[in-house]
Amino acid sequence: MSAVRRLVVEADGGSRGNPGPAGYGAVVIDAATGETLAEAAEYIGVATNNVAEYRGLIAGLTAAKALFPDAGDALEVHVRMDSKLVVEQMSGRWKIKHPDMKPLAARAAAILPPSSVTYEWIPRAQNKHADRLANEAMDAGRDGRQWEASASTAELDAPARTPLPDRGPPGDAAAGAAKARAALAAARGAADTRTLFEVNTAASEEPEPTDVTAAPQVGWAAAPDLGAPATFVLLRHGETLLTPEKRFSGSGGTDPELSAVGRDQAARAAVHFAALGTVQEIVSSPLRRCRETAAAVADRLGLDVRIEDGLRETDFGAWEGLTFGEVRERYGDDLTTWLADPETAPTGGGESFAEVAERVAAARDRLTARYAGRTVLAVTHVTPIKTLVRLALEAPAKAMFRMELSAASISTVAYYGDGNASVRLLNDTSHLR
Repeated sequence: MSAVRRLVVEADGGSRGNPGPAGYGAVVIDAATGETLAEAAEYIGVATNNVAEYRGLIAGLTAAKALFPDAGDALEVHVRMDSKLVVEQMSGRWKIKHPDMKPLAARAAAILPPSSVTYEWIPRAQNKHADRLANEAMDAGRDGRQWEASASTAELDAPARTPLPDRGPPGDAAAGAAKARAALAAARGAADTRTLFEVNTAASEEPEPTDVTAAPQVGWAAAPDLGAPATFVLLRHGETLLTPEKRFSGSGGTDPELSAVGRDQAARAAVHFAALGTVQEIVSSPLRRCRETAAAVADRLGLDVRIEDGLRETDFGAWEGLTFGEVRERYGDDLTTWLADPETAPTGGGESFAEVAERVAAARDRLTARYAGRTVLAVTHVTPIKTLVRLALEAPAKAMFRMELSAASISTVAYYGDGNASVRLLNDTSHLR
């Protein structure tokens, strides 16, 4: 029987724009000695962070297998990444919902026997080697050249390594947690001098698991080393003349201005945010009612407004300007189908909720990458706000019909660096009283 060969794969990916110019980096390390055995990096063109991270994982696992192609079950690989999304999805604890991620996850899972690979989330600071490789690849792509291992200095910037402590058989989460707690107890009161392969604080502070499929920490319980989240303060625009009559008013209609009531609501919102003093950036839907609401706040705070097209309201097609009752009378069958199926568009070629969700999610990803650690006021509409809240909660599309959003109401969602989201406020109108 062949001796077990234990390797560590560290991988990372990045996108300058999310989506934007992207690249990945991966390093294969001997778990017993901490020696670097292989490096891989590549510029992959325009892609999202998540795609780049998965590509880094695939490259790392491929390189590990190539080093010992005949090892079979005698090869054990421990993957360490600072992407909570990839780690939890590949560990089987989170579902893979995005269509772009599913084939990448399948490729990664097929490289080595699943029983031979374990996954661990680590803070970004402990993933410097792979991060440097990814940035070298993106720099090379920017300059129109290929990344070359011979020119890489990524390892020089990596922390010193010690051998990976014994974690028990692959997948033995309880044993790993017990060893982590023992190491922490021994080091308590001493300076934090742990190296790249020593205990992951975020994981080891959790109680010993009895169910290794338990959901990871989210929301208020997120690990403190994730840093400040990108906080979206979601302000629905003030009233227009169509608002009190509850008429469909999307991006395919007349683009109405704020009414007198709406302008007063915008002014009250401006006073509220000036008193809080927390808003650092302002973005707005391109539609007039949002731009006017955003301008009222921006003038008060002395900030500029950046237009984000992805935050525009749904195109309601032939229903624009009609009440719900009028739509039911004229297009009853279409309305019934629309209410039951998020893939169905309104009559006349409007947008389905599924299409809006895809657009809004892309805007969310762009904004969270651009404003990481900052508080952003996003002035937008009913459907985009409900969509952001629904996606943060991982709720089904029908949850949209169970949320109330008043004109000029405030909702808040915070987005952490590992992809977790925390809904902090919904439909607050206290500033209007």
